[in-house]
Amino acid sequence: MKVIICGAGQVGWQIARQLSSERNDVTVVDVNPDLVRRATDTLDVQGVAGFASYPDVLERAGARDADLIIAATHSDEVNMVTCQVAHSVFSIPRKIARLRAQSYLNAIYSDLYRREHLPIDVVISPEREVAEAALQRLAAPSTFDTESFMLGRAQLLGIALDDDCPVLNTPLRQLNDLFSTLRAIVVGVRREGRLFSPDPGDQLFVGDQIYVFTHSEDVNRTLEIFGKKTKKQERIVIIGGGNVGLGVALALEARSDRVRAKIIEKSRPVAERAADSLERTIVLHGDGMDMDILLEAAIDRADAVLAVTDDDKTNLLVAVRAKQAGCSMAIALVNDPTLAPMMGPLDIDAYINPRATTVSSILRHIRHGRVRAVYSIGDAEAEMIEAQILSTSSLSGKMIREIDFPEGVLVGGVMKGDKLMKPTADLRLEAGDIIALFVMASDVREVERLLQVSIDFF
Repeated sequence: MKVIICGAGQVGWQIARQLSSERNDVTVVDVNPDLVRRATDTLDVQGVAGFASYPDVLERAGARDADLIIAATHSDEVNMVTCQVAHSVFSIPRKIARLRAQSYLNAIYSDLYRREHLPIDVVISPEREVAEAALQRLAAPSTFDTESFMLGRAQLLGIALDDDCPVLNTPLRQLNDLFSTLRAIVVGVRREGRLFSPDPGDQLFVGDQIYVFTHSEDVNRTLEIFGKKTKKQERIVIIGGGNVGLGVALALEARSDRVRAKIIEKSRPVAERAADSLERTIVLHGDGMDMDILLEAAIDRADAVLAVTDDDKTNLLVAVRAKQAGCSMAIALVNDPTLAPMMGPLDIDAYINPRATTVSSILRHIRHGRVRAVYSIGDAEAEMIEAQILSTSSLSGKMIREIDFPEGVLVGGVMKGDKLMKPTADLRLEAGDIIALFVMASDVREVERLLQVSIDFF
């Protein structure tokens, strides 16, 4: 497949790395020649320096025979025009654009993206993706990562194991015997910085970060088994009233009357816009780094603080200060993934990586056909893939123990009709079943072959 990626920033570079590693023909376009050089020097991609929306630049990038274009520059308007040129001049079959401005995303203007108007097949909104990720973190407060699957019936939980975890040093196969009715599977383990899919004889140790795929009804029980308390978040302080903070506050107002949220925003115009948009949420104008304003927001009695300003360092420092003041839980928005190892020493409970959420969203639309969802784990080290079993698939009609999965693949769950089932060796897969797989990055191509799901855009 020939792909043109416009924008060589964090998201564009990550998508380029992902697709080039799967042996696709990838060309990166960016107005900054240094970013293009970084991509071509570190990845197996071609590069073109220039404005992505210029027809001659796209021509040099090979747009005449491209299958897909991903417009992920920093400018919404450039992304939109790029898709228009890709359609009108080069007839590229599939076009994905990243758009930030909320006005472009208003549902009443959805006709704008029809083929006869502004032909964009998929619109990705980083702010909406990040706001949804924040809400999922708040819903599972004792996890460092979480994502929903199978129409909300299943959850992937990232859990850091402490010394009070009751199942330490227990082989994973014994967990099935001890908790036979628990619909949960440990699908991934990160130990000393290395992520791997565990064997049944592997044990869990203090400091491990594990990924557990579980039935949504068993989330609380799963957390308790791994030593985590479950507590509802009813008093939340949001630092940053921009698109992400406002999106979270609006969603919290829509979901529950019991949640009491407060926003602290440094910019008066942004604070006023947030106040005008919200009904029950209190908006305070001030600096989230100021302890007086934090105490005015009752940070010492808050169940959670969510730091989502556009500055990583501010988010980290606010999260640390909030925890020191007595806040139970701190979540920080962090764009720079190299800061992630600091979360533990700083006592920050969870972080949100906008790059990872946006990349996962784009991959969800790239892995077309019967793949229903994709979630990128870590620094694109693995994926959780949800897919439907086709009648032509080599998996159809086989029991799980009969399938020769690659070594880095584990089955997290199987949904038959409306029933989500815990995968066992004797469970037989049938056409139409939905399967969730934890897949190490090096095994993605082999899994797609097993599923007989090609990256198809027609």
